[in-house]
Amino acid sequence: MLTNLPGGVNSWVAYLDHAQLPVLRGTVAELARCKENEDNLNGRELSGAILHDPLMTLKVLRYLYSHHSRKQTNEITTIARAVMMVGTTPFFNQFANQPLIDEALADYPQALAGVMRVMSRARHAALYVRDWSVLRHDVESDEVTIAALLHDLAEMLLWCYAPEPMLEIGDMMQRDASLRSAAAQQKVLGFALTELQLALASAWHLPTLLQSLMDPLQADQPRTRSVTLAVALARHSAHGWYDAALPDDYAAIQKLLNLAPEEIRDRIHRVTLQAAHEWEWYGVPPAAAWLPMLPGAWPA
Repeated sequence: MLTNLPGGVNSWVAYLDHAQLPVLRGTVAELARCKENEDNLNGRELSGAILHDPLMTLKVLRYLYSHHSRKQTNEITTIARAVMMVGTTPFFNQFANQPLIDEALADYPQALAGVMRVMSRARHAALYVRDWSVLRHDVESDEVTIAALLHDLAEMLLWCYAPEPMLEIGDMMQRDASLRSAAAQQKVLGFALTELQLALASAWHLPTLLQSLMDPLQADQPRTRSVTLAVALARHSAHGWYDAALPDDYAAIQKLLNLAPEEIRDRIHRVTLQAAHEWEWYGVPPAAAWLPMLPGAWPA
Protein backbone atom coordinates (compact mmCIF):
# COMPACT_ATOMS: atom_id res chain seq x y z
CA MET A 1 0.00 0.00 0.00
CA LEU A 2 1.28 3.47 -0.90
CA THR A 3 2.18 5.86 1.90
CA ASN A 4 3.42 8.74 -0.28
CA LEU A 5 0.97 9.17 -3.15
CA PRO A 6 2.18 10.23 -6.61
CA GLY A 7 1.50 13.89 -7.21
CA GLY A 8 -0.21 13.96 -10.58
CA VAL A 9 -1.39 11.97 -13.59
CA ASN A 10 2.09 11.40 -15.03
CA SER A 11 3.45 10.29 -11.67
CA TRP A 12 0.57 7.85 -11.24
CA VAL A 13 1.15 6.43 -14.72
CA ALA A 14 4.84 5.93 -13.92
CA TYR A 15 4.02 4.21 -10.62
CA LEU A 16 1.28 1.95 -11.98
CA ASP A 17 3.47 1.01 -14.93
CA HIS A 18 5.61 -1.04 -12.53
CA ALA A 19 2.90 -2.17 -10.10
CA GLN A 20 1.97 -5.84 -9.85
CA LEU A 21 -1.78 -5.45 -10.30
CA PRO A 22 -3.94 -7.66 -8.07
CA VAL A 23 -6.83 -9.79 -9.34
CA LEU A 24 -10.01 -11.35 -8.00
CA ARG A 25 -9.78 -14.47 -5.87
CA GLY A 26 -12.41 -16.01 -8.15
CA THR A 27 -10.12 -15.45 -11.14
CA VAL A 28 -7.30 -17.43 -9.54
CA ALA A 29 -9.69 -20.24 -8.62
CA GLU A 30 -11.24 -20.39 -12.09
CA LEU A 31 -7.87 -20.34 -13.85
CA ALA A 32 -6.71 -23.19 -11.61
CA ARG A 33 -9.81 -25.15 -12.63
CA CYS A 34 -9.11 -24.44 -16.30
CA LYS A 35 -5.49 -25.55 -15.94
CA GLU A 36 -6.62 -28.93 -14.61
CA ASN A 37 -8.39 -29.44 -17.94
CA GLU A 38 -5.68 -27.80 -20.04
CA ASP A 39 -5.55 -30.55 -22.68
CA ASN A 40 -9.23 -30.12 -23.51
CA LEU A 41 -9.43 -26.38 -22.92
CA ASN A 42 -10.49 -23.94 -25.63
CA GLY A 43 -9.70 -20.25 -25.80
CA ARG A 44 -13.33 -19.25 -25.42
CA GLU A 45 -13.67 -21.00 -22.07
CA LEU A 46 -10.46 -19.46 -20.76
CA SER A 47 -11.39 -15.99 -21.99
CA GLY A 48 -14.77 -16.36 -20.29
CA ALA A 49 -13.01 -16.72 -16.95
CA ILE A 50 -10.71 -13.75 -17.64
CA LEU A 51 -13.56 -11.44 -18.69
CA HIS A 52 -15.10 -11.53 -15.23
CA ASP A 53 -12.08 -9.60 -13.98
CA PRO A 54 -11.19 -6.18 -15.44
CA LEU A 55 -7.68 -6.15 -13.97
CA MET A 56 -6.89 -9.65 -15.24
CA THR A 57 -8.21 -8.61 -18.64
CA LEU A 58 -5.89 -5.62 -18.57
CA LYS A 59 -2.90 -7.74 -17.59
CA VAL A 60 -3.45 -10.12 -20.50
CA LEU A 61 -3.70 -7.25 -23.00
CA ARG A 62 -0.58 -5.57 -21.60
CA TYR A 63 1.38 -8.83 -21.70
CA LEU A 64 0.37 -9.45 -25.29
CA TYR A 65 1.49 -5.99 -26.37
CA SER A 66 4.83 -6.29 -24.58
CA HIS A 67 5.51 -9.61 -26.35
CA HIS A 68 4.05 -8.93 -29.78
CA SER A 69 6.17 -9.48 -32.84
CA ARG A 70 7.23 -6.57 -35.01
CA LYS A 71 5.78 -8.52 -37.92
CA GLN A 72 2.37 -8.46 -36.22
CA THR A 73 0.62 -5.43 -37.68
CA ASN A 74 -3.00 -6.15 -36.70
CA GLU A 75 -4.03 -5.21 -33.18
CA ILE A 76 -5.46 -7.94 -30.99
CA THR A 77 -8.65 -6.58 -29.45
CA THR A 78 -10.24 -9.68 -27.89
CA ILE A 79 -9.11 -11.94 -25.06
CA ALA A 80 -9.86 -15.13 -26.99
CA ARG A 81 -7.42 -14.04 -29.72
CA ALA A 82 -4.89 -12.92 -27.14
CA VAL A 83 -4.92 -16.34 -25.47
CA MET A 84 -4.59 -18.00 -28.86
CA MET A 85 -1.56 -15.83 -29.67
CA VAL A 86 0.11 -16.57 -26.32
CA GLY A 87 -0.81 -20.28 -26.15
CA THR A 88 -2.46 -21.95 -23.18
CA THR A 89 0.66 -23.46 -21.57
CA PRO A 90 2.69 -20.22 -21.79
CA PHE A 91 -0.37 -18.38 -20.52
CA PHE A 92 -0.64 -20.51 -17.38
CA ASN A 93 3.10 -20.23 -16.82
CA GLN A 94 3.03 -16.46 -17.12
CA PHE A 95 -0.02 -15.83 -14.95
CA ALA A 96 0.63 -18.22 -12.09
CA ASN A 97 0.80 -16.85 -8.51
CA GLN A 98 -1.24 -13.68 -8.98
CA PRO A 99 -1.62 -11.21 -6.07
CA LEU A 100 -5.16 -10.94 -4.71
CA ILE A 101 -7.23 -7.79 -4.29
CA ASP A 102 -8.78 -8.92 -1.01
CA GLU A 103 -5.34 -9.53 0.49
CA ALA A 104 -3.97 -6.18 -0.77
CA LEU A 105 -6.89 -4.36 0.89
CA ALA A 106 -7.20 -6.53 3.99
CA ASP A 107 -6.66 -3.47 6.21
CA TYR A 108 -9.15 -1.37 4.23
CA PRO A 109 -12.50 -3.22 4.20
CA GLN A 110 -14.39 -0.14 2.99
CA ALA A 111 -11.98 0.27 0.09
CA LEU A 112 -12.27 -3.43 -0.72
CA ALA A 113 -16.04 -3.02 -0.88
CA GLY A 114 -15.50 0.05 -3.07
CA VAL A 115 -13.35 -1.68 -5.68
CA MET A 116 -15.64 -4.72 -5.70
CA ARG A 117 -18.64 -2.49 -6.40
CA VAL A 118 -16.82 -0.90 -9.33
CA MET A 119 -15.77 -4.29 -10.71
CA SER A 120 -19.30 -5.68 -10.34
CA ARG A 121 -20.62 -2.57 -12.08
CA ALA A 122 -18.08 -3.04 -14.88
CA ARG A 123 -19.26 -6.63 -15.41
CA HIS A 124 -22.87 -5.44 -15.56
CA ALA A 125 -21.92 -2.84 -18.19
CA ALA A 126 -20.01 -5.45 -20.19
CA LEU A 127 -23.02 -7.78 -20.24
CA TYR A 128 -25.40 -4.95 -21.21
CA VAL A 129 -23.29 -3.86 -24.15
CA ARG A 130 -22.72 -7.45 -25.28
CA ASP A 131 -26.49 -7.96 -25.39
CA TRP A 132 -26.97 -4.78 -27.40
CA SER A 133 -24.18 -5.67 -29.80
CA VAL A 134 -26.09 -8.80 -30.78
CA LEU A 135 -29.12 -6.66 -31.60
CA ARG A 136 -26.95 -4.30 -33.60
CA HIS A 137 -25.33 -7.21 -35.50
CA ASP A 138 -21.88 -6.24 -34.26
CA VAL A 139 -19.59 -9.04 -35.45
CA GLU A 140 -16.96 -8.22 -32.81
CA SER A 141 -19.01 -8.03 -29.64
CA ASP A 142 -15.96 -8.88 -27.50
CA GLU A 143 -14.40 -5.52 -28.39
CA VAL A 144 -17.23 -3.46 -26.92
CA THR A 145 -17.46 -5.92 -24.01
CA ILE A 146 -13.81 -5.29 -23.08
CA ALA A 147 -14.18 -1.54 -23.57
CA ALA A 148 -17.08 -1.48 -21.08
CA LEU A 149 -15.20 -3.74 -18.68
CA LEU A 150 -12.15 -1.42 -18.66
CA HIS A 151 -14.04 1.87 -18.84
CA ASP A 152 -13.58 2.65 -15.13
CA LEU A 153 -10.13 1.13 -14.85
CA ALA A 154 -8.56 4.17 -13.16
CA GLU A 155 -11.19 4.10 -10.42
CA MET A 156 -10.46 0.43 -9.72
CA LEU A 157 -6.73 1.01 -9.56
CA LEU A 158 -6.98 3.94 -7.16
CA TRP A 159 -9.24 1.97 -4.86
CA CYS A 160 -6.39 -0.55 -4.73
CA TYR A 161 -3.49 1.88 -4.36
CA ALA A 162 -5.02 5.03 -2.86
CA PRO A 163 -7.89 3.80 -0.68
CA GLU A 164 -7.91 6.73 1.75
CA PRO A 165 -8.31 9.47 -0.93
CA MET A 166 -11.00 7.37 -2.64
CA LEU A 167 -12.87 7.04 0.65
CA GLU A 168 -12.55 10.81 1.12
CA ILE A 169 -14.06 11.39 -2.33
CA GLY A 170 -16.95 9.10 -1.45
CA ASP A 171 -17.55 10.94 1.83
CA MET A 172 -17.57 14.31 0.06
CA MET A 173 -20.16 13.15 -2.46
CA GLN A 174 -22.30 11.60 0.26
CA ARG A 175 -22.34 14.89 2.19
CA ASP A 176 -23.16 16.93 -0.93
CA ALA A 177 -25.50 15.17 -3.38
CA SER A 178 -25.05 17.98 -5.92
CA LEU A 179 -21.26 17.53 -6.09
CA ARG A 180 -20.08 16.06 -9.38
CA SER A 181 -17.65 13.16 -9.14
CA ALA A 182 -15.07 14.88 -11.38
CA ALA A 183 -15.08 17.94 -9.12
CA ALA A 184 -14.56 15.81 -6.00
CA GLN A 185 -11.74 13.90 -7.69
CA GLN A 186 -10.08 17.13 -8.78
CA LYS A 187 -10.23 18.52 -5.26
CA VAL A 188 -8.80 15.42 -3.57
CA LEU A 189 -6.47 13.99 -6.22
CA GLY A 190 -5.66 17.06 -8.31
CA PHE A 191 -7.09 15.45 -11.47
CA ALA A 192 -10.22 13.71 -12.71
CA LEU A 193 -10.11 9.95 -13.05
CA THR A 194 -10.97 10.20 -16.75
CA GLU A 195 -7.62 11.97 -17.27
CA LEU A 196 -5.75 9.13 -15.61
CA GLN A 197 -7.84 6.57 -17.48
CA LEU A 198 -6.92 7.91 -20.92
CA ALA A 199 -3.28 8.46 -19.93
CA LEU A 200 -2.96 4.84 -18.77
CA ALA A 201 -4.65 3.50 -21.91
CA SER A 202 -2.17 5.43 -24.04
CA ALA A 203 0.92 4.62 -21.95
CA TRP A 204 0.06 0.93 -21.83
CA HIS A 205 -0.59 0.86 -25.58
CA LEU A 206 -4.04 -0.63 -25.27
CA PRO A 207 -5.42 -1.29 -28.76
CA THR A 208 -6.37 1.95 -30.48
CA LEU A 209 -9.88 0.67 -31.08
CA LEU A 210 -10.40 -0.05 -27.38
CA GLN A 211 -9.08 3.40 -26.47
CA SER A 212 -11.58 5.04 -28.82
CA LEU A 213 -14.44 2.91 -27.46
CA MET A 214 -13.52 4.00 -23.91
CA ASP A 215 -13.29 7.71 -24.81
CA PRO A 216 -16.53 9.62 -23.99
CA LEU A 217 -15.45 12.37 -26.39
CA GLN A 218 -16.08 9.92 -29.24
CA ALA A 219 -19.59 9.04 -28.07
CA ASP A 220 -21.06 10.17 -31.41
CA GLN A 221 -19.84 6.85 -32.84
CA PRO A 222 -22.54 4.14 -32.39
CA ARG A 223 -20.22 1.53 -30.83
CA THR A 224 -18.69 4.04 -28.43
CA ARG A 225 -22.17 5.30 -27.66
CA SER A 226 -23.18 1.74 -26.75
CA VAL A 227 -20.28 1.47 -24.30
CA THR A 228 -20.98 4.90 -22.78
CA LEU A 229 -24.66 4.07 -22.26
CA ALA A 230 -23.93 0.63 -20.79
CA VAL A 231 -21.49 2.16 -18.29
CA ALA A 232 -24.01 4.88 -17.37
CA LEU A 233 -26.81 2.33 -16.93
CA ALA A 234 -24.66 0.15 -14.68
CA ARG A 235 -23.57 3.15 -12.60
CA HIS A 236 -27.07 4.58 -12.17
CA SER A 237 -28.83 1.27 -11.47
CA ALA A 238 -26.23 0.61 -8.78
CA HIS A 239 -27.90 3.50 -6.91
CA GLY A 240 -31.32 1.81 -7.08
CA TRP A 241 -33.90 1.28 -9.81
CA TYR A 242 -35.57 4.60 -9.06
CA ASP A 243 -32.41 6.62 -9.67
CA ALA A 244 -33.35 9.94 -11.28
CA ALA A 245 -30.95 9.42 -14.22
CA LEU A 246 -32.41 6.10 -15.36
CA PRO A 247 -35.31 7.48 -17.47
CA ASP A 248 -32.80 9.40 -19.60
CA ASP A 249 -30.67 6.25 -19.89
CA TYR A 250 -33.68 4.24 -21.05
CA ALA A 251 -34.61 6.89 -23.63
CA ALA A 252 -31.07 7.02 -25.06
CA ILE A 253 -30.85 3.21 -25.20
CA GLN A 254 -34.24 3.07 -26.89
CA LYS A 255 -32.98 5.50 -29.53
CA LEU A 256 -29.80 3.48 -30.02
CA LEU A 257 -31.55 0.12 -30.37
CA ASN A 258 -34.82 1.31 -31.91
CA LEU A 259 -36.96 -0.82 -29.59
CA ALA A 260 -40.15 -0.11 -27.69
CA PRO A 261 -39.73 1.12 -24.09
CA GLU A 262 -41.11 -2.08 -22.58
CA GLU A 263 -38.71 -4.17 -24.67
CA ILE A 264 -35.78 -2.05 -23.45
CA ARG A 265 -36.71 -2.57 -19.81
CA ASP A 266 -37.29 -6.29 -20.31
CA ARG A 267 -33.86 -6.76 -21.90
CA ILE A 268 -32.15 -4.69 -19.23
CA HIS A 269 -33.79 -6.64 -16.42
CA ARG A 270 -33.01 -9.97 -18.05
CA VAL A 271 -29.31 -9.13 -18.37
CA THR A 272 -29.32 -7.73 -14.83
CA LEU A 273 -30.61 -11.08 -13.56
CA GLN A 274 -27.93 -12.86 -15.61
CA ALA A 275 -25.27 -10.71 -13.92
CA ALA A 276 -26.74 -11.53 -10.51
CA HIS A 277 -25.82 -15.20 -10.95
CA GLU A 278 -22.16 -14.11 -10.86
CA TRP A 279 -22.36 -12.08 -7.64
CA GLU A 280 -19.95 -14.37 -5.76
CA TRP A 281 -17.11 -13.15 -7.98
CA TYR A 282 -17.41 -9.72 -6.34
CA GLY A 283 -19.12 -10.37 -3.01
CA VAL A 284 -21.35 -7.29 -3.20
CA PRO A 285 -25.13 -7.18 -3.82
CA PRO A 286 -25.84 -7.01 -7.58
CA ALA A 287 -28.35 -4.54 -9.01
CA ALA A 288 -30.86 -7.37 -9.43
CA ALA A 289 -31.08 -7.77 -5.66
CA TRP A 290 -33.56 -4.86 -5.67
CA LEU A 291 -35.76 -6.01 -8.53
CA PRO A 292 -38.72 -5.71 -8.98
CA MET A 293 -38.56 -1.95 -8.90
CA LEU A 294 -39.97 -1.07 -5.50
CA PRO A 295 -40.11 2.57 -4.35
CA GLY A 296 -38.16 3.83 -1.40
CA ALA A 297 -34.57 4.27 -0.31
CA TRP A 298 -32.03 1.77 -1.56
CA PRO A 299 -30.92 -0.58 1.27
CA ALA A 300 -27.50 0.12 2.81
